[in-house]
Amino acid sequence: MKNAATLFCLAFAFVGIATAQEISIPTNRTELFNGKDFSGWTFCMKDGADPGQTWGVTNGVIHCTGKPVGYLRTKQAYSNYVVTVVWRFVKVAPKADNTGVLVHMQLPDKVWPGCIQNQGRSGRQGDLFLMEGAEAKEHKGMDRNSPVPMRGPPNENPIGEWNTNVTVCADNDVKAVINGKLENEITDCTVSSGFIGIQSEGGDIEICKMFLEPLANSP
Repeated sequence: MKNAATLFCLAFAFVGIATAQEISIPTNRTELFNGKDFSGWTFCMKDGADPGQTWGVTNGVIHCTGKPVGYLRTKQAYSNYVVTVVWRFVKVAPKADNTGVLVHMQLPDKVWPGCIQNQGRSGRQGDLFLMEGAEAKEHKGMDRNSPVPMRGPPNENPIGEWNTNVTVCADNDVKAVINGKLENEITDCTVSSGFIGIQSEGGDIEICKMFLEPLANSP
């Protein structure tokens, strides 16, 4: 989950720096992906790698190769929302590997930033990671690199099928809902707003939908 190498993030990643006055609270459904391109998004990749070699859009679907590590994030910061990502692993050999939905992402951009991760690793979707100093009541006393584990067995669909990953962010609480099942919840988080991102971390994935809804629509 961390890398000590010197990191360089694209200069335009700082266009969307948000002050407290610029944090958005959704009042209706907001599409984060327009089905055509990465409008409203920016990138941070390890060692300044060209994001065009990792991320692309074809036939209305985002494709991420998973290499090198880094992330795609919104330019707009948000709080009090439900974010839904519909994704799937493309390749199963040698393994489906890893990705993640990042919420409450903090500046500066780096691999990895302070945030909360709704885990996307195959077989572990529903774990919640507190990254780079973020903390929560359920994580206190645990190793900083250990997740708050999901509460029961995974609810993922078979590799190659679409999964619906929902992250509910209500003030200082975060819930992970996988394919309609509440898998995890953490409370008293030390971050409650920020950018939203998707990890490139080994998994060859596709994303067909990403959208925000107000908390009134939370599962």
